[in-house]
Amino acid sequence: MSDSVSADSSAAGSGGDGNDGRRRTHQLYNPYESFNNPYAFPMYQRIYDLPASPEFLFQEEAALRRRSWGHNLSFCAGVGYLSGAALGAARGSLSGIRAAEPGESLKIRVNRVLNASGHAGRRLGNSAGVLGLIFAGLESGIAAATGDEGVVSTVVAGLGTGAVFKAASGPRSAAVAGAIGGLAAGFAVAGRQVVKRYVPI
Repeated sequence: MSDSVSADSSAAGSGGDGNDGRRRTHQLYNPYESFNNPYAFPMYQRIYDLPASPEFLFQEEAALRRRSWGHNLSFCAGVGYLSGAALGAARGSLSGIRAAEPGESLKIRVNRVLNASGHAGRRLGNSAGVLGLIFAGLESGIAAATGDEGVVSTVVAGLGTGAVFKAASGPRSAAVAGAIGGLAAGFAVAGRQVVKRYVPI
């Protein structure tokens, strides 16, 4: 009885050794291999050498050549408002400094500058934000209707933005503002093309 038990245990042990031997043929992962092996792929390149092209979750997003209408709307409105507010604040600060009278205290002068910069920045920021909203809506609508996502849609959106923004001031003001908007959009597109051509990103 003891002989049979010992035989079974020895057989089980030999089987276990065989399985362990087969498992040991696989090479274990060593995270420090690249530091000691000069032929291994360096670990820092795997971490820091990321692809320069944008990554997308879906193929439909990769096929798009421009921002979506929602992204375009928020981007143009945000950039317009922030740019207008910054320019208006600077202009208001200058006007507040120039309006200082001799004999005034520092507190009154600072209060005047803050009031002037806040008032001018708020007005110009709101106007620029509205321009950004109109431009983004027209550009996205024209691109969706015509399928043209190039220079033509941008210039036409600039024309329409200026005309719509000054429509309440009369047809002449609307025409002049539309021409200015179209020229501004054309120069913006030309500048963007020059930057893409000569400035590596």
